[in-house]
Amino acid sequence: MDGFNIRRVLIGNPLPTSAAIHQRLPIPKALAVFSSDALSSTAYATEAVLLVLIAAGTAALGVSMWISIGIALLLITVAISYYQTIHAYPNGGGAYIVAKDNLGTGPGLVAAASLLIDYILTVAVSVSAGVAALTSAFVELEPARIEIALIIVTFITIMNLRGVRESGTFFSIPTYAFIFGIFFMIGVGVIRVLTGNIPTPSPETVESLQHSAQAASGLTLFLILRAFAGGCTALTGIEAISNGIPAFKRPESENAGKTLIIMVMILSSMFIGITFLANQFPIVISHDEGHVTVLSQVARNVFGENTILFYYMQFATLFILSLAANTAYADFPRLASLIAQDRYLPRQLTNLGDRLVFSNGIVALAFIASILIIVFDAREHNLLPLYAVGVFLGFTLSQTGMVIHWLKERKKEGFVATNGWRFKLGINAFGGTCTFIVLMVLLITKFTEGAWLVAVAIPALVYLFVRIHNHYNDIAASLTLEGIKPYTLNPNSVITGNQAPVVVLINSLNRMSLQALEYAVRTSDNVRAATIEIEPEQTERLKKRWNQWNMKIPLDIIESPYREIARPLIAYLHQQDDQHPEQVPTAIVMPEFVVIHWYDRFLHNQTSVAIRDALYHDQITRGRGRPVINVPYRIGDQPYEPILDDVPTPVSAS
Repeated sequence: MDGFNIRRVLIGNPLPTSAAIHQRLPIPKALAVFSSDALSSTAYATEAVLLVLIAAGTAALGVSMWISIGIALLLITVAISYYQTIHAYPNGGGAYIVAKDNLGTGPGLVAAASLLIDYILTVAVSVSAGVAALTSAFVELEPARIEIALIIVTFITIMNLRGVRESGTFFSIPTYAFIFGIFFMIGVGVIRVLTGNIPTPSPETVESLQHSAQAASGLTLFLILRAFAGGCTALTGIEAISNGIPAFKRPESENAGKTLIIMVMILSSMFIGITFLANQFPIVISHDEGHVTVLSQVARNVFGENTILFYYMQFATLFILSLAANTAYADFPRLASLIAQDRYLPRQLTNLGDRLVFSNGIVALAFIASILIIVFDAREHNLLPLYAVGVFLGFTLSQTGMVIHWLKERKKEGFVATNGWRFKLGINAFGGTCTFIVLMVLLITKFTEGAWLVAVAIPALVYLFVRIHNHYNDIAASLTLEGIKPYTLNPNSVITGNQAPVVVLINSLNRMSLQALEYAVRTSDNVRAATIEIEPEQTERLKKRWNQWNMKIPLDIIESPYREIARPLIAYLHQQDDQHPEQVPTAIVMPEFVVIHWYDRFLHNQTSVAIRDALYHDQITRGRGRPVINVPYRIGDQPYEPILDDVPTPVSAS
């Protein structure tokens, strides 16, 4: 089987651009896609609280219930804030768009960096936690945890490359299986508590509990704040829905808001329920590697060891934790494409793949997350200190931005400070204050445990954004037509006597394409221009500029319903070949800019290379030589100035 067929088997046949509207998600599927990260955090959020409190002895563990209630209240506050964001910014982008629009470009880029890091860590943490759930049930798999994690990442990547709708259908099954399992476990556990049917601790458990009772320190306010901050991992993923609004069925904002409400109700109930059971049953809290997770111990106490329901919970937890990474796969590529549209990331991230997803972003996410999994030995507790900092930085910037958003409302004509407006302003201010406090606690308590990496990575990523943006600005300055008075360019501006067909391939009218067009009319009297329509909006801009300049060179629009470049172009050239009476192969002229530094090439699609390869193979197949002429345009040199006008100039025979 050749590579092309393998690709089709793995990700399916290409979808036309017109099918994009049919890839939108209804609420049940959207809940699975965008909420799996948040819902899965209940598998380790309670444990994160208990691991901190155990330092004060087992007597301090009872405080975890009050901490969980406090976290649930913060969760509701943040959710209300994002509910407002969904309706105020219906095009998605979440904290990045909110911060950039209200706080400025700098804070917007900080929010973007924190979100991207958050999504990368979501994949690494979720998959690692899923592997921990598996090895808790099958201890013999512990040595292969990294390999298992990488296999899971590969599987999720392939599923997401198949498209949002298809991956949503597939991932709905483990999401709802986990929700059902947790609520059933909570229900059975509460009944056992009320009836006094609580298992007797084993001798090993008693010994561990007695050992834990010896407090290493007292229960202080700082310890409570640390536990609160640790448990706030339950809030991770709350922002995902606000980032992916365009993926919802119409009306997008309304459906996204409903999904957020459903998610928060489920999440808060599950988190408080698990914490309650962890306080009622004999649970051993340990920092040792290879320890059995709190959720696994709760399930073992509620359902009994080696029962079908116990293993159901283990596998449901494995699947939801592993596939919770799907939330990041849904949001990271979409957010990266928005940042790339603003010229702060490589433009390739804006390209839609065969299945109408941002496939370059999906592959980049999988690659970086896999590196983290290897470096941190696929252990989620090693990654959690890095995880929460970026999350709460994004929360704080988003809610602060929304405060400014509401304050701006006062400048609108006819503004009245209603109670509803005051409530929105107050809830965002309160939520922003709370998340900022949690952020500070996380930075202080987790700094030496690895949070410093995020504190360094975010500024580094912002610096990279700025460098990329400056590069694209340099490109734009070199290509702009500003300063050139529009003039008419005829295909016969220079009479050459040569009727060999020539096609100039362009995607916009700028100095580079103008240089290529002028070159073409100097070599042939039979010149056409052609553009491949990938983005209809860009084609419309080109046509408008073409008419403004009153170009006399015919402009052909090559339709590409599957967003391909080579195949539609070759079919078009074959048509041009057949129309020429002497069957002369149509020459193609391609403008191509040359960057100053070798590493700048990674910021561009290298489309001309792919086109040359496709044309080369087509020439071999048809047995006819087609001239392919590259007209280089060096970025950073003196901008090209046009030298032709619309008066035909004969060329001497000499």
